Amino acid sequence: MKKKVLFQSLGCDKNLVDSEMMLGMLAENGYCFTDDESEADAVVVNTCCFIGDAKEESVNTILEMAELKKSGQVKALVVTGCLAQRYQDEIRKEIEEVDAVIGTSAIEELPAVLEAAFAGKAEDCYHRLDEKPLTDKKRILTTGGHFAYLKIAEGCDKHCSYCIIPKVRGPYRSVPMESLLREAQELSDQGVKELILVAQETTVYGQDLYGHKALPELLERLCRVEGLMWIRLLYCYPEEIDDALIRVIQREEKICHYLDIPVQHASDSILKRMGRRTDRRELTDIVNKLRRELPDICLRTTLIAGFPGETESDFETLLSFVEETAFDRLGVFPYSQEEDTPAADMPDQIPDEVKQARCDVLMALQQEIAFDAAADMEGRLVTAMIEGKVADDDVYVARTYKDAPDVDGYLFVQTERELMTGDFVRVRITGSHEYDLIGELEDESAE
Repeated sequence: MKKKVLFQSLGCDKNLVDSEMMLGMLAENGYCFTDDESEADAVVVNTCCFIGDAKEESVNTILEMAELKKSGQVKALVVTGCLAQRYQDEIRKEIEEVDAVIGTSAIEELPAVLEAAFAGKAEDCYHRLDEKPLTDKKRILTTGGHFAYLKIAEGCDKHCSYCIIPKVRGPYRSVPMESLLREAQELSDQGVKELILVAQETTVYGQDLYGHKALPELLERLCRVEGLMWIRLLYCYPEEIDDALIRVIQREEKICHYLDIPVQHASDSILKRMGRRTDRRELTDIVNKLRRELPDICLRTTLIAGFPGETESDFETLLSFVEETAFDRLGVFPYSQEEDTPAADMPDQIPDEVKQARCDVLMALQQEIAFDAAADMEGRLVTAMIEGKVADDDVYVARTYKDAPDVDGYLFVQTERELMTGDFVRVRITGSHEYDLIGELEDESAE
């Protein structure tokens, strides 16, 4: 009888790709999967440690699964991912129920480590963080099958002062283009319609392999993959967005006019302390250029509030920038003091209540911007991809090109027609509710 694994995947979409690879490797080695704790023979927890909340969620999940091991419900417990890479010794010391810990660059060892855990002989497994990223592994998709993430690189070389990622994921290593094209074709063959490119930073893809930024070339070749309808770009560092990238977005119809540009702040002094490579004027110039060259571009960003030394003046600068720039999508996080980062030892740390209050003010401002923008969509005809159906109602949940999964809003479509997840349709917007849109299906389907 096949052993059943309960797999817990935490953290970002890059981590999710790792989880899908591990699921694929386990399946090839004869394992099957369950969401029922009472049926599981083993548990794998793929962890995150980017900020304090993510660490807390990861630790709590491991502790919860350790109770299953302690009670005898499961026979093996393996921890992988960023928390495993960063806190191996602490996990082994504090949670004795954990059979093995696997680092971020050693996930291909999971089947062997899990088998050893069943025999009571498991050992922790770590590889060098500068090893080539894992490629050409069959994935089991967990996103529903109509969209998928394509991780085009591993690690990061930016070394922002608040960020632990280079220490847990290593230096920037691009996945060879041919491997990515094969993976994209395999995903399309499985029914994927939307491909979402992710990395710690997508915009410098290929610099290490080919001596130049090869993202435009990769995008052009991905657009030739039959079956794909949308290609979406996340995590584009503003200083790396160049004319070649803009031109390929203009030229290729499959590429969504949507960019995620994490700017983090707008005060020059805070940007410098963060180790960022742009100032406010440059950020404004980049945003203005994108909107000039791509008038229908949807821009998402993320900000950090309460960075060490952030004065009221710095915060007011950030507020004015948000108001002037009016990003279509925006998320704000309170600064998280991560040990082993330069920012953790900076003077003038901001109290938690001040950080949260500043987050709240920023999000209140962004809500006004976003709600007004949603209301302005009324009457427009848009293309949307069906995500699913509201139970017991003739309403479907959909997304437009302006909406990335899990982080942006939805479009609720009223129709008696029977639609399938992944269908592309034309919708007339009839109203909005906060971040979300409401619409009616047009007679014709989208091409």
